[in-house]
Amino acid sequence: MTIPRNDALARTLPFGLFILLLAARGLVESEAASLGHAVDARWLYALQAGIPLLVMLRYRNRYEELHDAPRSAGAWILAALAGTAVLLFWISPIAAWARLDDRAASFSPLTPAGDLDWGLILARTTGAVLVVPVMEELFWRSFLLRWLERRSFLEVSPARTGRFALLASSGVFALAHDLWLAGFLAGLVYTLLYRRLGNLWYCVIAHATTNLLLAAWVVATRSWEYW
Repeated sequence: MTIPRNDALARTLPFGLFILLLAARGLVESEAASLGHAVDARWLYALQAGIPLLVMLRYRNRYEELHDAPRSAGAWILAALAGTAVLLFWISPIAAWARLDDRAASFSPLTPAGDLDWGLILARTTGAVLVVPVMEELFWRSFLLRWLERRSFLEVSPARTGRFALLASSGVFALAHDLWLAGFLAGLVYTLLYRRLGNLWYCVIAHATTNLLLAAWVVATRSWEYW
């Protein structure tokens, strides 16, 4: 069966827009700083998350992998534990060689006086927990993992994806993150979860758990370099 172009586009376009808007936010932030303009590029994160969300809503009927609601309590717990494990990878001490250090934009939600800006924190956390996990799991696991196995990716069961697809998709996922080693381990965890449970929602739950716990830890410790 030939997969209509829109099925691939529906899973790649939101992520592609997110990355383009990330780069644009970094450029605006850099330009504003160099020219001394009072432009707060941090609020562009709302667009960075909001535009992909609108695209996903446009294509929502094509996401058949999200039509099966996550009903298993045991799988919910496993997904939450997997997400917590990824968080521990992410914040553990890491060698310099395991970091790319090439961020397009940083995010420090502080006022000029050094106080926490809770509006920015809410915007960042909402996007990271409610939008990014769905968008990224649709791209990395539902599309790329299965596409590497077979171009007609919707025909591929997650459990039938092989080692090459597992390692390659996790490897590219790693390169999309500053902490590439932690990113690679995260990709492996989320992918193995998808292969075992066969329901993309549990990957979304794991990913959202990681991002929620990371947000809480970043704010509590003011470790903005993780954002």
